[in-house]
Amino acid sequence: MPAHPVYIASYARSAVVPVGGAFKALHAHEIGAPVLHALLAKAGVPASQVQTVVLGNALGAGGNPARMLALAAGLPQTCAAYTVDTQCCAGLDAVALAASLIASGQADVVVAGGAEAWSRAPIRATRPLHAGDMPVPYERPAFAPHPHDDPDLLLAAARYAASQGHTRAAQDAYAAASHARALQAAHVLAAEIVPIQGVAQDAFARRLGARQLARLPAIAHTDADVDTATRAEHAVSAVAISPKADGAALVLLMSEAACSRLHTRPRARWLGHQSVGGTPAMPLVLAAEAACGLLQAHQCHWAELAAIELHDAFAVQGLQWQALLQSEGAGADVLNRHGSGIARGHPIGASATVALVRVLAELEQAPPGGLGLAAIAGAGGLGSASLVQQLL
Repeated sequence: MPAHPVYIASYARSAVVPVGGAFKALHAHEIGAPVLHALLAKAGVPASQVQTVVLGNALGAGGNPARMLALAAGLPQTCAAYTVDTQCCAGLDAVALAASLIASGQADVVVAGGAEAWSRAPIRATRPLHAGDMPVPYERPAFAPHPHDDPDLLLAAARYAASQGHTRAAQDAYAAASHARALQAAHVLAAEIVPIQGVAQDAFARRLGARQLARLPAIAHTDADVDTATRAEHAVSAVAISPKADGAALVLLMSEAACSRLHTRPRARWLGHQSVGGTPAMPLVLAAEAACGLLQAHQCHWAELAAIELHDAFAVQGLQWQALLQSEGAGADVLNRHGSGIARGHPIGASATVALVRVLAELEQAPPGGLGLAAIAGAGGLGSASLVQQLL
């Protein structure tokens, strides 16, 4: 049976706010509910028509944040709700799963995306094995069963920087450029942001001069058995990582029949998605692997893309993608045109959907029929990428 086409009727997101900032008292569903209301209003679709919510969330530690969002937003109690946790990839994987529901004919109107309230994330601890022992707190779960395959992600970034010759200076320059683009485009970004508690713009972007960059400490180096000079030259500084953040981003997916029935004019068409796995020891490279596989499957060349959004948890990912685009004969100017995750922050379960929203917004300014790509890598050795097309 042929797949039904999947359309994107609207998109919206909150501002991305650093942990402990303006959203520090809000849970994920409380950040997501205003975004969902705006999403439906933009498309002119009544809440009663939504059949399913699929939500990416990485830090909720159980429960069902998708169901919490559906109920908090006043969707029908009959609305199904799925929460997806593939860590950083969750927001894009949630949209892909939602698209599959429509493509297979199981649903007509689905809200999908991600929401993360890192500021309100539960404190984690492992239960004691024996009576009288104390619980053991931990900051993050294991992402691979064997510790040698599960390095700290900052160490993995520093290892990659050293192996590929990406200096600290190059990483810092990439980050500074991302911040500068985000600051310059604040008025552009405002069009896709739903104000929450008076916050209507991303809160992290700042001006970074050479003196300020030089004063920043290195926070990660490659392995100790590498010579000191190399470790220092390829270190990762605080500005070269995407900071912890709160935020939400959602898209409204609809079938062709639902668009016709509800008199909704879709903004874009969902073309496809690719999720991949790879070595857990170096997950940051897998966004590119997912994207390359997706473009190959759709016989699309990098140079055909009008917009590319990579959520770069680390500046070295952006440098990798710049080199990839150059090797493919494509211009790097389409990559993160108005800043990136480095300049926004990283609300883990929502970051990939923020990237997708950015792609959709960029395509609004592209020639008719423009193609856009969103991609992200995830802890544990995962990569996710999605391809969309602006409608003529």
